[in-house]
Amino acid sequence: MCAVFLLGIFSTEIADTDFWWHLKTGQYVFEQHKLPVPDPFSYTSDLGDPSYAGEENVRYFNLTHEWLAQLVWYVVYAIGGFPAVVIWKALLLAFVCGSAGFLAARRSANFHVGIVASLAGVPILGLLAADRPALVSFALVAAFVVILETYREGGRLGWLWLLVPLQWIWANSHGGFFLGWVVLGAYAAGGWSLPVARRNSLWIVAAVSVLASGLNPSGFRVFEILLAYRQSFLTRTLMEWKQPFLWGPPYTYNLLLYSAAAGVVLSWKKLRLPDALLFLAFGTASLLAFRNVGFIAFLAPVLLAAYAWPLIAKLAGGSSLRLSAKALDIGFLLGLGVLCIQQTWAGNLYQLRVAEWKFPVGAANFLKENQVEAPIFNTYEYGGYLIWSLSPQQRTFIDGRALNESVYNDYRKILYSQASSPEQSRRARAELLDRYGVQIVVTNAFEFVTGAVYPIALALGHTSETDWQLVYQDAQALIYARDVPENRALIEKHAMSKTRVGDHLESACRTYIAHDPELPNCARTLGQIFLNAGERDRAREAMALYLGNIDYPDAEAQRIYHSLSGNRQ
Repeated sequence: MCAVFLLGIFSTEIADTDFWWHLKTGQYVFEQHKLPVPDPFSYTSDLGDPSYAGEENVRYFNLTHEWLAQLVWYVVYAIGGFPAVVIWKALLLAFVCGSAGFLAARRSANFHVGIVASLAGVPILGLLAADRPALVSFALVAAFVVILETYREGGRLGWLWLLVPLQWIWANSHGGFFLGWVVLGAYAAGGWSLPVARRNSLWIVAAVSVLASGLNPSGFRVFEILLAYRQSFLTRTLMEWKQPFLWGPPYTYNLLLYSAAAGVVLSWKKLRLPDALLFLAFGTASLLAFRNVGFIAFLAPVLLAAYAWPLIAKLAGGSSLRLSAKALDIGFLLGLGVLCIQQTWAGNLYQLRVAEWKFPVGAANFLKENQVEAPIFNTYEYGGYLIWSLSPQQRTFIDGRALNESVYNDYRKILYSQASSPEQSRRARAELLDRYGVQIVVTNAFEFVTGAVYPIALALGHTSETDWQLVYQDAQALIYARDVPENRALIEKHAMSKTRVGDHLESACRTYIAHDPELPNCARTLGQIFLNAGERDRAREAMALYLGNIDYPDAEAQRIYHSLSGNRQ
């Protein structure tokens, strides 16, 4: 029942914007039998001068370091379509949780503690349930710890040698492969307590595994690359590279981190050296970047079972916890059954589909059907899907592979055009679009986390902007075509009134909130836009949508809404 729940809860719909370029890269490797160098998917990757030392190495690394995982993802897709991709993701994450439960049960000598441990990290890993190669690092950290812990407790040497091919697979699947060295180093350091023969075998396997990891496109330059990442303005703007929240309302990450730390400190006399080193390494990694909190989701439940559970059992007096195994089994079974029913009713289990509402499916089909091959400008989050859908017919301006810092800086100038006056913004934007030869703009209107509107969507849609014509709009995207002879046939056939931009804003915001009501900020922005345009009824409806989906006070929005409602009456 626990396995059914774990597989179901991690079978989330494909909604990650980066998934698509991973899948296309896997297809490229499968069909072309080579790495995607030079970049076959974007026409701006190699333009401009490097913005920081080592950018060329970072670009090569980003193009090549996940080739094996991307190939596997594409093979899974080719065999079973998108449902198989979802199940593959769920298997990787369920393996992480199951490994935590397995280790926790062994360390605590309590099967039911293992069940609890396997569920403890679900809220954290659920936030990271994106269909991308980073999941390989979570799964292989778990696999390495399971193999090394089993060997430490007397397991067979043959299983230990499995680490060598796994380390090679890891080094060609994700840049986090050096965490394998961390796990190997922690257990090698703690190997002094083992018999000499077993200790020597452990050290030999660890050394060979590290050497095997050098057989990847970038060799042993991973730390040099990671240091260069920290110099990148583009990387620093990404949420996954920001530090997690440590204070404020308790949530699963800080509860696990702090409680595991407390358990380790209170049981320091019994603390194993590998446990201490792993907690130090993974705790530090999680504090440096949100993308690493999944390692705490795996390790903290194991440490709590090993060090906190004995303290809890002792404080409770032991006898009061000795319910019959049958009673506990029935209780856990009923609890998991209720959880599965509740999550199934909420529609959260086994979502074997693509979240098409989040991607520019219609816009991509429009460009394909009209055989548009002119250079495009696209938003960062739409680049991945456009690569998957349009390559090789069309190449993107930018996408989530973070390949060119100077192009990203120009991208932000085009997107936001924050000059001192509207006319200066228009000229600056036009100059950059001319420099890149852009003839088509594919954009969405909102950054949905903050609710901010992309100025380019409104600027090109303004009636005073005669150089660009609106040729397509739906709830996901707007397409503008430059009014030049090459686009004349497209414009004559598909040009529409720019008042339709308002329809896009409204439908885009409502569609997003309908699927993700926890991010309603676009409705607040939409209300302000309609209010400034004098469309008071639409402004009131937008503010009502926003206020109906927030669980915190917003006095200004309340004031605006009541003033609009009063005037309407």
